Amino acid sequence: MNDTPRYVKNLKKESVVQSVINCLTDAMRNKEIKPGDRIPPEPELAASMGVARSSVREAIKILSYLGVLESKRSEGTFVCSGFQESMIDPMIYGIILNQDSFDNLMELREMVETGIMRLASQKYDEEDGHALEAMLEQMKEIVHSGDNEVDRFFAVDNEFHDLISQMGKNPLADKISRVVRTLTHAVRYETVSTMITSGRGDELVAAHSKLLEILRGHEGEDVEEIVRGTYFGDIIHG
Repeated sequence: MNDTPRYVKNLKKESVVQSVINCLTDAMRNKEIKPGDRIPPEPELAASMGVARSSVREAIKILSYLGVLESKRSEGTFVCSGFQESMIDPMIYGIILNQDSFDNLMELREMVETGIMRLASQKYDEEDGHALEAMLEQMKEIVHSGDNEVDRFFAVDNEFHDLISQMGKNPLADKISRVVRTLTHAVRYETVSTMITSGRGDELVAAHSKLLEILRGHEGEDVEEIVRGTYFGDIIHG
């Protein structure tokens, strides 16, 4: 009787390491290997796949770096049971290294923030609404203080969007949202700084207030336009 798992098969032409990765990830997608399962030892995988042990070792190393597998000393290698933050790292590096990515990044930002708003609206509760309202009051106080406290406003702005992201109750979407906001930190800070120092702070507060109205009204219509309106394109491209 052949006890070799179905997902283990002889590998042909493409990069051997990539083929091992594909073989294992296909098995995960097909539920042949489930979260928490222990995969066969390196020698067994190598022999069953007809590849060198070094290729299997490299594939496992890559999947471990990506947060898909985890190695436990003396126990073996297991499929991770949940989302790992390291899964998103290669995307971050790719965006950072792409020198022509600004427009693409802004499109991604709009897409992610629109999706986050829809999720948060569907799962809205008034306790979160009150917390957002309190942050709006802080923004108003900062704007009307006359001290041009850009850093303070920007910190509250980040808290405001962090909470909206969390309201969607989707850890993966929340993580991606935070990554996109990290990557757009400079342009967001420049927008806040220019708006406040040029006396347009009330417009910033009004834009955030409109987001809260959308969440409270569970409205999905025109959310893209509202989100886009919070970017103040004349500042970004001015």
